[in-house]
Amino acid sequence: MSASIKPNQKRQPSRAERAPEKSIQEQLPELRPGQSIELLKELHILTREGKLNQDTRRKLKQVNHLLQFIEPLLQEALAARGDVSLVDHGAGKSYLGFMLYDLFFAQREVGWVYGVETRAELVERSRALAERLGFDRMRFVATTVQEAMTSEQIPAQVDVVTALHACDTATDDAIAFGLARQARCMVLVPCCQAEVASVLRKHKALTLSRTPLSEIWRHPLHTREFGSQITNVLRCLELEAHGYQVTVTELVGWEHSMKNELILARKVGKGKASARERLQQVLDELGLQELQQRFGT
Repeated sequence: MSASIKPNQKRQPSRAERAPEKSIQEQLPELRPGQSIELLKELHILTREGKLNQDTRRKLKQVNHLLQFIEPLLQEALAARGDVSLVDHGAGKSYLGFMLYDLFFAQREVGWVYGVETRAELVERSRALAERLGFDRMRFVATTVQEAMTSEQIPAQVDVVTALHACDTATDDAIAFGLARQARCMVLVPCCQAEVASVLRKHKALTLSRTPLSEIWRHPLHTREFGSQITNVLRCLELEAHGYQVTVTELVGWEHSMKNELILARKVGKGKASARERLQQVLDELGLQELQQRFGT
């Protein structure tokens, strides 16, 4: 018998007619309200079908969580002077800059985002994407952080400096840039710190004979981990010595990333002499005097 509809038999509505498909926004609770689906596809966070895989879900969660810390800082600057600027160092593909522009700057008629990245091909790609999306107040500079300190393409004074997963001394370069450009706030997620650990290894024999505390970094694995930890301690003291109030917290759960430390610094006044003295004492105690210039003492 034919499967065609018999006389007087009502046709059953199709699935699509019974219940419209949920929008991508409804399907993915990880998305922020109003977040651009087109942008997330361009950044390859979403597939063409609007799906997330495990890696991109982790990246989206990290960046969206970071935005929650940055947006209040941008709002403070905007309220204080009627404009706001953000410089993102080691921008890479500019995930952070684009998503901040989408969720904060695009909703306002003021404010600029600057991405600093050494790889010229990534800078060109970001420029082309910003043009396609109509993100007119984004600028991308192909330069090192050191060269950016004197670049005329970036304002002499900026509001917020960010460095997301900047490897080894790149975080220190971002701090130096923020100090030089009188940044109101800095938001740093350090990564892969090796410089301090290499100095600890070099002087290990001497410190083992001088202090029992050197047992903390006697074994190679401990040297690496302790070097990473003390690097961020020194960075915090440096920021406090220059008048910043510092908060250290987790970016996301440890199950998502081992590079998880978030340093938030807000300029509150003159530098603290006590922080500068303590910074010098730590360098002396650990045999790290050769890094005095790195940490601004």
